[in-house]
Amino acid sequence: MRIGFDAKRAFYNQTGLGNYSRDSIRILSHFFQDNDYFLYTPKLIQNNRLSFLDERENCHTRVPFSLVGNLFKKYWRSKNIVKDLIQDEIDIYHGLSHELPLGIEKTKIKSVVSIHDLIFIRYPHLFNTIDRKIYHKKFLSACKRADKIIAISKQTKSDIIEFFNIPENKIKVVYQGCNAIFQKSIPNDQKQKVISKYNLPRNFLLHVSSITERKNLLNILKSIQKINNQHLVIIGDGKSYKNKCLEYIRKHKLSDRVHLIHNINLKEMAAIYQSADIMLYPSLFEGFGLPILEALFSKTPVITSKGGCFSEAGGKHSIYINPLSNKELTQAIIKIQSDKNLSVKMIEEGYQYAQNFTEDKVAKNLFNIYKNL
Repeated sequence: MRIGFDAKRAFYNQTGLGNYSRDSIRILSHFFQDNDYFLYTPKLIQNNRLSFLDERENCHTRVPFSLVGNLFKKYWRSKNIVKDLIQDEIDIYHGLSHELPLGIEKTKIKSVVSIHDLIFIRYPHLFNTIDRKIYHKKFLSACKRADKIIAISKQTKSDIIEFFNIPENKIKVVYQGCNAIFQKSIPNDQKQKVISKYNLPRNFLLHVSSITERKNLLNILKSIQKINNQHLVIIGDGKSYKNKCLEYIRKHKLSDRVHLIHNINLKEMAAIYQSADIMLYPSLFEGFGLPILEALFSKTPVITSKGGCFSEAGGKHSIYINPLSNKELTQAIIKIQSDKNLSVKMIEEGYQYAQNFTEDKVAKNLFNIYKNL
């Protein structure tokens, strides 16, 4: 088969949708090598996380063919790209991040779209009005026109049915995996080099995410404040909400105990995951919650939120709390730290649960959708 991907996020984004796009392309081209994979992007942007493309003869990068496509890149990605797909004789086109080009439904090309979440509908106050209207129009249009929809969790599938009135049999849940680097044990000396490089303490709690209101870092800080000598490492970046968190850190004199890191490579991130005592992820809502899975593969206990998709990523042996209660979060931290047997059980059972999300299984589930189409 000749499979095309909307690869803009794979080239442009370093987190979230970018990771999903890169990992999907990487594992499919590795486990199903007999196919040709075409990555369509408005512009080639150097991205070290796509270095695997240099080793894959079955992967082909495409930018706009025509002068019109090069001059009007948004138009190319939303419609004009269909001409390029036909020219490349694509069998299946996969919109990896909520979108499909207009007109693809009028061709012989089968289409798949991945829907990660509908947070803009559930939490409209987190988005401006124009963005909400654009997302709603694009997502709904893609869902209606796609031959198959991939939801990255049961929660997302349920939301697609509820908010877009899409038939259930059109939607398939395919969980995302995480980068293989998180699934490999890193030697102690290499972990120590990373700890020293970023001047981190010997024992710490970890929070990995963009620093936005929905990710709920402020509640973590309120919890940390209550535990004497407790250190927190944050991997992520943000804007206005980050400034709000920084002000809280200054006001409550937590600067010596809170360590912020961003622009970090995946190997260093994996080393920090594997060095952490507990991963904290009290997000208000997610499509899946990839950092939970990264922590489980890293053999790090997880505290995350009740409800939503979180138990799909975290399994039975993570601890679930009300994300708005810093009291519950504090109690959960102390419970794990004071009970070695509990910590060991969470590590062992969490790692075992993570084996449901190995790359070979995720790749097989994705490819089965293509094959059935």
